[in-house]
Amino acid sequence: MKKWKRSAALLLSGIMAAGLLQGCGGKKSEELNIYTWAEYVPQDVIDGFEEKTGIKVNYTNFEANEEMLAKLETSKGGDYDIIIASDYIIKIAADEGLIKEIDKEKVPNYQNIDPVFQNFFYDPDNKLTVPYGPGIPLIVYNPEMVSTEITGYESLWDPSLKDSVALMDSERVVMGMVLKTMGESFNTEDLDVIKQAGSKLMELAPNVRVLSQNQTQDFLLSGEVSAAYLFTSQVVLALQQNPDLKVVYPKEGLGFGVDAAFIPAQAPNSDNAMKFLNYILDGEVGAKVSQETYYLCPNKAAYEFLPEEFKKSLVISSDDIPNGEFIQDVNADATSLHEELWTEFKAKLD
Repeated sequence: MKKWKRSAALLLSGIMAAGLLQGCGGKKSEELNIYTWAEYVPQDVIDGFEEKTGIKVNYTNFEANEEMLAKLETSKGGDYDIIIASDYIIKIAADEGLIKEIDKEKVPNYQNIDPVFQNFFYDPDNKLTVPYGPGIPLIVYNPEMVSTEITGYESLWDPSLKDSVALMDSERVVMGMVLKTMGESFNTEDLDVIKQAGSKLMELAPNVRVLSQNQTQDFLLSGEVSAAYLFTSQVVLALQQNPDLKVVYPKEGLGFGVDAAFIPAQAPNSDNAMKFLNYILDGEVGAKVSQETYYLCPNKAAYEFLPEEFKKSLVISSDDIPNGEFIQDVNADATSLHEELWTEFKAKLD
């Protein structure tokens, strides 16, 4: 009898221990680690996901795509579950095998993606990403503070704009702007052309007062600068607060970019990541994301939930996409030269 009790006790103890271990493992699996720019995923979207699934979201932010890629390469895709980054850097990560293929059976809302935002160069077979923030950078200026007419990128070099221009802190976007003034592609790999663009970029330095990735529009709204080259969301936010600002669709040509969500190859909680992708592709949730990020909505199921006022507030539409050029990865020599020139430019601003 005592032997039976002892055996039963050991059995019960083993069951409890297994339960505890399972519980610990369950707790660990009930997390989701997101890595993207600050405040890019609306807090109420995170709260809604946590409430619906019981999965705790840990949110970490980066300042630049290149910073994200460096961490992703170091961890071999194993530290985060969801990353939202820009198209050209996603292509690099995909080529390095750092992205996990999406299991569409676990993401039934994948069908809600508008085909207009699919089959792009960074994910031609639509296996790796979910489009999150499509947009076109534009110039915005305050006509009360600017004495010259701004018609394109070239206008930003005007001497009257000395110490009065804000640019996004984005190496390839700004260098692409310079290349466009020269009639070149964002993605040229001609080193002589890139060097010429670098020299021209240095000539812009006296006019640049602000180089910032986040909330760049605030410097325009406060009057600290009179003109700014902004991401789509920043343009919309600026116009909401000051409708008298002027928007310029640069005559030299438009850039087009997509921020997209993907799951790293060794994501510790990939099933939870699939649940998150499915959640943000829900129609109502997708509408909420677009209204709070101010980018084009890539979710066709969300269109019916978007207020007409919001649709009218967007300064671009999907019709502009064919007119825009993607920034894409360039070869190692061109990349190295871009980095060298960008470092020199930033030092010139100090």
